[in-house]
Amino acid sequence: MTDRPPLGLYVHWPYCARICPYCDFNVVRDRGRKDEQAALAAAILADMAAQRVLTGPRRLVSIFLGGGTPSLMDPQWAADIIAAARRLWDAAPDLEISLEANPTDAEADRFSAFAAAGVDRLSLGLQSFDDEALTLLGRNHDAGQARRAAAMAGRTFPRLSVDMIYALPGQTPAAWRAQLAAAIDLGAGHVSPYQLTIEAGTAFDRAVQRGVLRPPGDEAGAALYETTQTVLAAAGFEAYEVSNHARSLADRSRHNLVYWRGQDYVGVGPGAHGRLTLAGARTATEGARRIGDYIAWVGETGLGFRDPETLTAVAAAEERLLMGLRTGEGVGFSELAALDLTAAHPRVADLVDQGLLAANPDRLVATPAGRFVLDGVTRALILDRPIG
Repeated sequence: MTDRPPLGLYVHWPYCARICPYCDFNVVRDRGRKDEQAALAAAILADMAAQRVLTGPRRLVSIFLGGGTPSLMDPQWAADIIAAARRLWDAAPDLEISLEANPTDAEADRFSAFAAAGVDRLSLGLQSFDDEALTLLGRNHDAGQARRAAAMAGRTFPRLSVDMIYALPGQTPAAWRAQLAAAIDLGAGHVSPYQLTIEAGTAFDRAVQRGVLRPPGDEAGAALYETTQTVLAAAGFEAYEVSNHARSLADRSRHNLVYWRGQDYVGVGPGAHGRLTLAGARTATEGARRIGDYIAWVGETGLGFRDPETLTAVAAAEERLLMGLRTGEGVGFSELAALDLTAAHPRVADLVDQGLLAANPDRLVATPAGRFVLDGVTRALILDRPIG
């Protein structure tokens, strides 16, 4: 089994108790949808079985139940999905099974049921310990619930990751430092601090256009980013990816590493993306975004997606570059042959001279300074455009 290529499984559960104003994911309110949810769970199982025919036997290294809010799912459906995945593919001995959850008391009470279903890693969306900030972010929990849920999760699951959001309007480095300290005190082995971004079409986007929401500017954002790196490093966390920090190698997200290392993953659920090697080519899949369409497509063909896209060698290499440069390990030049990038390439050499890439004969690795302006670095490498 160990010589079989690794495979990840992403399961998208699109239901949420409420829609956060910064979210642009494929999500819907969950009220009054119990019958639909049961049909979706069945469709996900059928889609998995159909995609097993495409992938053939593989070594399953991760299952990620994301969304949406998969902690709203009936735990028995989670157990069914996990058991089916283990039957369909060869589960690695250290198979990682993650679940995203929100820290409402009602969901925290169900943690033990998800642990019994097989979940061994909880990704908890705390976002903040400031009640005013949580209200701004549209969260349906307060700081007290966040702490109680984290404590319960720490007792229930072997591994815990917490998400935090920074660069809120008016936020200072000192205030953010206090938020990070509170997250560190929870004892989680993994912290994912995300800088607030204003995504097109969201409620926050409309608020910015009306002038009622003013996120920090670039200079303030840079100070908050630097605070993030300094505080977490001092607490023993390694920034193994731009927005992911782990206390140890064992605390790293194996599922996210599947993405960042360009490995294959099956995507099931409405709007779920996948990347598969089919007929020797990197192939992109995307499930139907509408829940009803997804269920119907599975009923018609067994698969939740149509018209998979075979990536060109250049497109596959560009994607590998974009994902790999996010990590501390970078990406090997051998994987970027279609882009004609080498350590001696003028664009690479110029970025090394600017201190944005490390001088490495075998790999492209962004320096800490390069990670902060990663979009500019990748544009310079792919499009030969100056940074700034």
